[in-house]
Amino acid sequence: MKGVVLAGGLGSRLYPLTKVTNKHLLPVYKEPMIYYPIRTLVNAGIDEILIVTGGNNAGDFLRLLGNGSEFGLRHLNYTYQEGEGGIAAALSLAEYFADDDKVVVVLGDNIIEKNIGKAVESFRGQKEGAKILLKEVPDPQRFGVPAFEEGKIIRVDEKPKVPASSYAVIGIYMYDSGVFDFIKTLKPSERGELEITDVNNFYIRAGKMTWDVLDGWWTDAGTFESLQYAGNMVAKTGANKLE
Repeated sequence: MKGVVLAGGLGSRLYPLTKVTNKHLLPVYKEPMIYYPIRTLVNAGIDEILIVTGGNNAGDFLRLLGNGSEFGLRHLNYTYQEGEGGIAAALSLAEYFADDDKVVVVLGDNIIEKNIGKAVESFRGQKEGAKILLKEVPDPQRFGVPAFEEGKIIRVDEKPKVPASSYAVIGIYMYDSGVFDFIKTLKPSERGELEITDVNNFYIRAGKMTWDVLDGWWTDAGTFESLQYAGNMVAKTGANKLE
């Protein structure tokens, strides 16, 4: 199984900070943001990782991370996303890296307290399909929200005005190799992006989606408020240190 960290985009919600650097290189407490999703994958037993980056500061990732030996990685690979085509478009760049293997995808601004080892191990044993991780949140309308029926997810609604549940689909996704063929059939949404929610709903409709609830706290760090919150939480409780 291979890992993919999506760290592209322009980070416009964090202007003017992101006029001079990539969002995922900004500090979260004592470390660059990108360290946290890498450790999430490493702590789940994944030692081959692809960083998908973009913007004007892509070379800074190589200067910071090098070949990944600091994290004990076998391989740290890089690729470049032109513009902002959405999460699914960024993931599509990982097709050749995945080489028909399953992938665990982490959004570069997602920070968790603990680890996803049990969920990843469960997905290893899953014959096909996908797995998403959920977390109960006070403001689910900001995220993709799962709708349940008899304990099964029947769909995911993207940023609904009236959420069907109090859970958010967090930015950690697991897919079999069929995800890349499906992404090729997607059409851009009203935002002009290829939406990861459409990918998740494809697997749900096919009856091939499983899910787990994340243990410990989780946040993204894509706004000034959530960036500050992430730093405060890491300072108070720590986050996923290398195990």
